[in-house]
Amino acid sequence: MRRFKVLLVDDSPNVLSSLERSLKYKGYDIYTAESANAAFEILQVEAIDLIVTDEKMPGLSGTDLLSVVRRVHPEIIRIMLTGVSDMEVIKNAVNKGEIYRFFTKPWDDFELSIAVRQGLAQKTLEEENTKLKGMLNHHEKVMDELEKQFPGITQKKISDDGSLILEGQ
Repeated sequence: MRRFKVLLVDDSPNVLSSLERSLKYKGYDIYTAESANAAFEILQVEAIDLIVTDEKMPGLSGTDLLSVVRRVHPEIIRIMLTGVSDMEVIKNAVNKGEIYRFFTKPWDDFELSIAVRQGLAQKTLEEENTKLKGMLNHHEKVMDELEKQFPGITQKKISDDGSLILEGQ
């Protein structure tokens, strides 16, 4: 079974510790960063699946961090967790960071845990969908090549009762 990698970003060590405690027994590999720059360093070496970040941090804000993550790593699920409940912050997080969920502090551990699990389930479905689309494209190319080599091979005839009619047998 795949172990998902979750990155938690907050300038408060106490918040990071609390978030880590609430998620670490869920079977995830947890990474923590106290700034956007520290988060970028982790993102350079780890294939992170989901990120939870605060908004107000020294240096780059959480919204700006998620905006960069969206551009560079669009496959990462993005969650904002902040003490700021300003509508402008929420709007920017949604529009710039294309976040999956928005939580305000103090948060409910159970709700956050469910959002993380659902976000990772969505990521898994998107990855499977991409894989299946690739397989379908490959099969379509193979069928096109077969049709070029053996014209009519991909044609099928169906009888009135819905049965496949095989010719030349």
